[in-house]
Amino acid sequence: MSTAQRIDSVEQSGTKLYQQASQFKRWGRKYPFVRYGLPLISLTVFGSVGLAHLIQGSKEVTKEKDDMEWEMIERTKALSRTGPVNGSYKPKKLSLEEELKALQEKVDINKYEFKKIPKPNEVKSKP
Repeated sequence: MSTAQRIDSVEQSGTKLYQQASQFKRWGRKYPFVRYGLPLISLTVFGSVGLAHLIQGSKEVTKEKDDMEWEMIERTKALSRTGPVNGSYKPKKLSLEEELKALQEKVDINKYEFKKIPKPNEVKSKP
């Protein structure tokens, strides 16, 4: 192959590439969906798929941490996800009347003192 033939083949491939590139540019002008719609839709679809993947990973990590915490609680406090383990938890029997009497003994509503609450705009100056 001589140098003249090489130069001709390079020129032909260059013009071919130029024609293909100009044809592709024409697509963008002729069909605006190819220029604007297709990138927008692909970005939306791939973005939602990527976000779904990230969120799923986050949920899995949270679930693992929650399971580890429950295992720790089950070991230390004898609790399970369905409730206390048999024999480990015995609640006190409470009634509302007993709680009301205990609260009334603690607080006497007849003995109180007035306390002035300062206003926010009031200047603290003592003469």
